[in-house]
Amino acid sequence: MTARSAVPVAAADPLSQVAAIPGVGDAATAARASVDTLLRHRILRRRSAEVTAEASLRAARASAALEGHDVPLDVLRAHLSDQLPAGEVAGEAAVGPTGSGGPTGSGGPAAGTDAENLGVTLGTVRLYAELGTLAPAWERAPRQALARMHLLAGRGLLPDTVLGRPRTAGSDAVAGGRAAAAAGGSAAAGGSAAARGGAAARGGEPVFAGGLSLPTVSALEMSARLDGLTAVLTAPTAAPAIVVAAVVHGELLAIRPFGALDGIIARAAARLVLISRGLDPKALVATDVGHLELDRPAGGTGDDGGDEQAGAYSTALAAYLAGGPDGVGTWVRHCATAVGLAARESLAVCEALSRG
Repeated sequence: MTARSAVPVAAADPLSQVAAIPGVGDAATAARASVDTLLRHRILRRRSAEVTAEASLRAARASAALEGHDVPLDVLRAHLSDQLPAGEVAGEAAVGPTGSGGPTGSGGPAAGTDAENLGVTLGTVRLYAELGTLAPAWERAPRQALARMHLLAGRGLLPDTVLGRPRTAGSDAVAGGRAAAAAGGSAAAGGSAAARGGAAARGGEPVFAGGLSLPTVSALEMSARLDGLTAVLTAPTAAPAIVVAAVVHGELLAIRPFGALDGIIARAAARLVLISRGLDPKALVATDVGHLELDRPAGGTGDDGGDEQAGAYSTALAAYLAGGPDGVGTWVRHCATAVGLAARESLAVCEALSRG
């Protein structure tokens, strides 16, 4: 499968064209209603900061789990409480109304607390804690914000020389050589799996949770598509924030601008869109919990995820990568459903706080 840009960047307001795909508008409206229900909760008048902290922690844990680094929420919470220096990643462990991860707290088959899983997860927590401060930069210069996001997520996992720097033809050649060596039984490509963002290697290409092997996009094509995405993001649009977030999410996964931690950056950028465009200005929605819940449905039934199967995240992304209105619509509807589920997760946090 060859990846191609799903967004016609030369068209007038291409994001509105995506919003006009059948079913997308209704899905975005339903997700918005779930978020509005959350925002009306009475506890937010005095304890919104606690809900934000808990939502960020749960979303970060879920994002790392989607990347194959599944650390149970209670283990992560205990680590943040007991082992981090005072003041670092402030607030993430402040609230624990349920003492578990809700639908995603028990982890999946890849769950673990080894240094690699924990390192990637803590990097994601650090990134999500700073998303609100990145909103002004994101609106003005998305590429600069992405570089900062990569630095936050990758600090201590990746060499300083690559942090925040989009990949080039030269870096692709080096990574490809290491991947070939790893396939032949020598050193792992690009260092540890944590440095590769948690994806296993299959023929030099990353394989993310759900088994999807992303097709290679050259550094040259990546740069061009990133420029196109930046142009779309900085132009006026009538599209709902949920649609914009889904396109950002899908495009960044497709082009993999940094070559490491790209899934985590893509999901963080999608959450940042919801924050910066006013749908979720206080970062109360645990967005990636919704993606993980859809990817690992309990029994495959439910009001929002009844037709979802295990691996739904990768399946929807594969549809986006294939392009065309049907593929893009499948992905955006999936993302909208995830936002709705995530809003319900945060609503449960509010209810737990209300009960004391």
